[in-house]
Amino acid sequence: MRGVICEGEGARVVDDLEVRAPGPGEVLVGLRAAGMCHSDLSVLDGTIPFPRPVVLGHEGAGVVEEVGEGVRHVAPGDHVALSTIANCAACAACARGRPTMCRAAIGRPRRPFSRADGTLHNFAAVSAFAERTVVQAVQVVRIPDGIPFTSAALIGCGVLTGVGAVLNRARVERGDSVVVIGAGGVGLNVLQGARIAGAAHIVAVDANPDKEGVARQFGATRFVDASAVPDTVAAVRDALPDGADHTFECVGRTALVRQAIDLLGPHGQAVLLGVPPAAAEASFQVSSLYLDKAVLGCRYGSARPQRDIALYADLYTRGQLLLDELVTAVYPVADFDKAAEDTRGGRVARGVLTF
Repeated sequence: MRGVICEGEGARVVDDLEVRAPGPGEVLVGLRAAGMCHSDLSVLDGTIPFPRPVVLGHEGAGVVEEVGEGVRHVAPGDHVALSTIANCAACAACARGRPTMCRAAIGRPRRPFSRADGTLHNFAAVSAFAERTVVQAVQVVRIPDGIPFTSAALIGCGVLTGVGAVLNRARVERGDSVVVIGAGGVGLNVLQGARIAGAAHIVAVDANPDKEGVARQFGATRFVDASAVPDTVAAVRDALPDGADHTFECVGRTALVRQAIDLLGPHGQAVLLGVPPAAAEASFQVSSLYLDKAVLGCRYGSARPQRDIALYADLYTRGQLLLDELVTAVYPVADFDKAAEDTRGGRVARGVLTF
């Protein structure tokens, strides 16, 4: 079968992948679509250290082909979206409703793929850039058949991360003010999460002025073109003179982390979603936090995937959550290099590979 693998410096499409049958508590899914996320590209450039060779991809949707012993919540033929959180469902973190903190879901991937020269690593417990994958049953969430696979694929990472950061981690309330730094795939989902939460003021900040239209479509009430102003913080404070209740850094640059903190008002909180290099350090003025301000990390939107994926699918069917509008371009898997190039160049909100 076909898939995208990373062996050394780059990635390539191969057609000789094999995937084993599902074992107890596992599901074999035939992928129909997979989103191109910056995290996949971060593996290629080393920003996210990951062992190689590896089958890339982690944002996917498809059809259940086979289930292992003990799997009851899905059956062959079901349409599903995939989560990267392969949590154990039994530890203290899982019992407290924090599956993203489950130790079994961090750094312990299985290796269901092989080629003639050996086994390959499994990226983010999914490896969605393959025609088929084997995942744990807890990672598989049934969705309505009417959701296009190209749209459903995006729920499992970009939507869970962005919308979840607003609803689960920051817990934005109706009437709050929100600043979103970076209007890419995750940032757009933060914007629509803020809209769904009922935020009164939603300011999008991006250095690409062409993103203003889509940012406003997803919920921004104001757009600041960071390339056109000498001081981004001052420009945002023109709209929010008292500072923001919530800021979200969605790019992964330490200078923007500082901006997110500097833009906070009293009792405000900055949520960090971008992924800088692993050893990166950010600085800020310590006294700036004294008015009950906070800096929050956020893994995967603090999601409970079985609950949240179903919720977001329902919001989509009711017209409250935008998915189709996230899909800027669709590529056959053979055009992986073009999809990666467009993503790096900021020419797409989300590109989607199809099989």
